[in-house]
Amino acid sequence: MQVLNNFSLQQYNTFGIDVSSRYFATFSDERTLQEILEYRNQLPVDANAATLILGGGSNILFTKNYDGLVLKNEMKGIAVVKEDEEYVYVKAGAGENWHQFVLYCIAQNWAGLENLSLIPGCVGASPIQNIGAYGVEIKDVFDSLDAFHLQDKKMIHFTADDCAFGYRESVFKKQCKHQFAICSVQYRLRKRPLFNTSYGAIEQELEKMGVHELSVKAVSDAVIRIRSSKLPDPKVIGNAGSFFKNPEVPSVIYDKLKQQYPSIAGYTLPNGNVKLAAGWLIEHSGPKPGVSWKGYRIGNSGCHEKQALVLVNLGGAEGNEIYDLSESIIASVHEKFGVLLEREVNIL
Repeated sequence: MQVLNNFSLQQYNTFGIDVSSRYFATFSDERTLQEILEYRNQLPVDANAATLILGGGSNILFTKNYDGLVLKNEMKGIAVVKEDEEYVYVKAGAGENWHQFVLYCIAQNWAGLENLSLIPGCVGASPIQNIGAYGVEIKDVFDSLDAFHLQDKKMIHFTADDCAFGYRESVFKKQCKHQFAICSVQYRLRKRPLFNTSYGAIEQELEKMGVHELSVKAVSDAVIRIRSSKLPDPKVIGNAGSFFKNPEVPSVIYDKLKQQYPSIAGYTLPNGNVKLAAGWLIEHSGPKPGVSWKGYRIGNSGCHEKQALVLVNLGGAEGNEIYDLSESIIASVHEKFGVLLEREVNIL
């Protein structure tokens, strides 16, 4: 066990924000985590109240130095726990890279994760965010997880019901926020695929690829091609993917917006409400009349030129610059459409 002081987090967040943590340590097993948590009681700050579990750093915006203890989760391992005629139950360590885990499952022809290819981050973040893309969410393939309570220092088992999944939400973003370190996640994957290709441009991309017989790999390849064509690589341009959630509005509100803006993008939900495309709302508003947020730059931050939903660090941006840009976007979208955007990225 090694606890470092004044540790730079620039390489540990995909925005590439140059901040540091007062204390920093990594753990790859439960015993090391327990040792670090025992040690933190000796630290000259209230580390119990200021302990951050960090995975891939792909859904976080640091606006200042972290005056506490950052614990980097490096728990690894992938194993089949059980299987039956229809499903295989796969457990993965929370520190496993998400996309590499997806590719591993696809190589075994296990279905369910193919639409979630190329999402940045680690396995442990997948249930926290209830990550989703192209019509699939983690809750659709989730079985259970094990998480270590940072205060009580004991492992707790969570079922899907315990996680209280919602749209980019879970119990870990609400009443259990910052209370647990997720150690492993178990997924229920299909041996016989049920393909979901109707959302977004997957079918068109499959056609471009000349795919005539569907497979989990073909769907994954199509998703990777689509995401790569419009989303910046964090290794090249600092970003955290989609910065805002797609807002949900009553159908009556959507109908009124549709009359005024015929090209507005929306998807009807099972509850009768309509989910609007936040990227469309942002692209069709701007800092001033006639100027779109899409491709807009202010200082060292901006909106990506191919996807307005993605805020980017164009080099040397501070977290507050990106946060202030998001505030301006929220205000302009609300002023024009009467719709309030909510951030998907965690602000610290």
